[in-house]
Amino acid sequence: MALPLLALRLREHVTDTAQMDALTHAKSLLQAGDYNAAARAAKQALAQSPDNTDALYLLAVIQRYQGQYERAFETIAKLIDQRPNYGRAFQEEGHLRRARADVPRAIIAYAAAVKANPGLPASWKALADLYAHTENKAAADHASKQVERLAKLPRELVSATSFLAEGQIYKAEQIVRAFLQSHPHHVEAMRLLAQVGLKLNVLDDAEFLLESCLEFEPDNLLARIDYFQVLNRRQKYEKALEQANLIKQKDPDNPAVLLMYANALMAVGRYEDALAVFDAIGDGAPDMTQLHMARGHALKTIGKQEGAVAAYHAAYDVRPDFGDAYWSLANLKTYEFSDDELRQMAEQQQLSATSAEDRIHLCFALGKAYEDRSDATRAFAYYERGNMLKKKTTRYSADRMEADFERQKQVCTAELFDAKQGMGCKAPDPIFIVGLPRAGSTLVEQILASHSQVDGTLELPHILATAHRLGGRTKRNEESRYPAILSELAEDKLEALGRAYIDDTQVYRSGAPFFTDKMPNNFRHIGLIKRILPNAKIIDARRDAMACCFSGFKQLFAEGQEFTYDLDDIGRYYRGYVDLMDHWDHVLPGQVLRVQYEDTVADLETQVRRLLDFCGLPFEQACVDFHKTERAVRTASSEQVRQPIFKSGVEQWRYFEKHLEPLKQALGPDLIPDEQGRN
Repeated sequence: MALPLLALRLREHVTDTAQMDALTHAKSLLQAGDYNAAARAAKQALAQSPDNTDALYLLAVIQRYQGQYERAFETIAKLIDQRPNYGRAFQEEGHLRRARADVPRAIIAYAAAVKANPGLPASWKALADLYAHTENKAAADHASKQVERLAKLPRELVSATSFLAEGQIYKAEQIVRAFLQSHPHHVEAMRLLAQVGLKLNVLDDAEFLLESCLEFEPDNLLARIDYFQVLNRRQKYEKALEQANLIKQKDPDNPAVLLMYANALMAVGRYEDALAVFDAIGDGAPDMTQLHMARGHALKTIGKQEGAVAAYHAAYDVRPDFGDAYWSLANLKTYEFSDDELRQMAEQQQLSATSAEDRIHLCFALGKAYEDRSDATRAFAYYERGNMLKKKTTRYSADRMEADFERQKQVCTAELFDAKQGMGCKAPDPIFIVGLPRAGSTLVEQILASHSQVDGTLELPHILATAHRLGGRTKRNEESRYPAILSELAEDKLEALGRAYIDDTQVYRSGAPFFTDKMPNNFRHIGLIKRILPNAKIIDARRDAMACCFSGFKQLFAEGQEFTYDLDDIGRYYRGYVDLMDHWDHVLPGQVLRVQYEDTVADLETQVRRLLDFCGLPFEQACVDFHKTERAVRTASSEQVRQPIFKSGVEQWRYFEKHLEPLKQALGPDLIPDEQGRN
């Protein structure tokens, strides 16, 4: 039996020579058709390293060729559990399902494969065949076009696509840059390098590359869609809407394009217009779950919770295992699940066909549902499982983060600020609200945004992007130039960086003299902020350690905040945050106002007056009556800040205290609340 060439990727982290030798030997035996010997060699590699995902993948392939389907399914399940976003694992599951004539679940598996790794021709070919078999012409045509597109791509770019999807970003970048040396205007290579930039969060490079693509090929729809997406990532929503409108003009009847256009309208705050587009799409969307979800998010953001709930219900009615719909209901913070919904979520969470992403969402939703029912043990079990699954999809390192904190302290000394005093852009406009997520920053923002002289904006990415640009391009394990470069920047450069921040954020403002930027992670960059914007106000929204950390642990974030998916990680991060804020207080005395969430709950007006005094703003009663302010709120606290302040959430963590020993150990005794509930 002739075997196709296996596109097996030996991942960068496999460095043990014995493991590599065993895997290479197993692969050669499989190519030779000696399945039994190949299986023994793969098992030898697993004996040396039971969690080696390359060995698990190869063993599953061997077991399929041996006809040992049940064992292969077990191996694939173990592989997906260890590496939830590995496209080739889902492709292999698709091959197994297809071999068993299970067409519906084969389609699900292949679709998961190409979602995780769009550079898998075998999965696209299988989808084209299976969709044609089920008479889904539109889906079959789309899959066929992807097969054709990949067939036309140079082999180097197909390989780079897979490497990028598999997390081997540096290897993908090397391949694409080498290809562009000899093909400098190859649009597909430029698109791929822009995707590398997106992965590395080098968004300005990605934007420039895609602008260049469109100069070379103005009618390249894929490049324009990529450009739209990078503009969204950069929160350049007006420009993104322009691109969405251009795409819509080219393809005005395409429901997927209309859905993209509606999402662009939402991003600029035109929610009613977006809802009208959703109505126009009707039942024509290629994925009705996404249409219902987008409608639900729009309604939630403008405070129409009843309509949002109905939309989320409609989403899971279309696909009962659609975890994001259940999590979106839970994330309203005010929704109560029925017994039937709980049963359905629990059943879907256990099904082997449920994707890792859906399982994560379902676990977090179940945790919230059982917490609302005061079943702390069952709630924590689901929160713990959801966090464990989510952490496997991240590359967060607590050691690396703590080293970053230390570098800030070493560079940003009192001597640095004294030496460069008076430099930077003098604009007083920004009010930065920093801290940890779930610490009350949305409440602080809502209070300030209720003032007539303050525009409430978003969690703006501009400071993080500036820090990233100052750091330069680095290889793995190579130290960034930032923050050390802060001591080297000349006065004109500091002023230019501050002015760029003011100019680039103008689009989010509505004419008030001041505006908020509530990106919580900016606490790590207060040194940068004060170098380029010396007159900016900085507010540290703080919450007691156990309450803050556990609230973060049970929150599934849309992106970022990767330290929250492990109790030890989040405890260490909180300690580092407190230590770094102490450092800022020492080197920048009086420059940061700390607003304690518990104090605000206990005595709202006093804290409101402290806030306004610090910002140089006159008192306005609207700030005390913040819940009456009508504005779009996109964070997880959107419904809570539309209600009067409440005290019930302050000590919720105590219901889970017996499960939180790892968090206490990570925080240390000085950060654990006393019997009165304060640190």
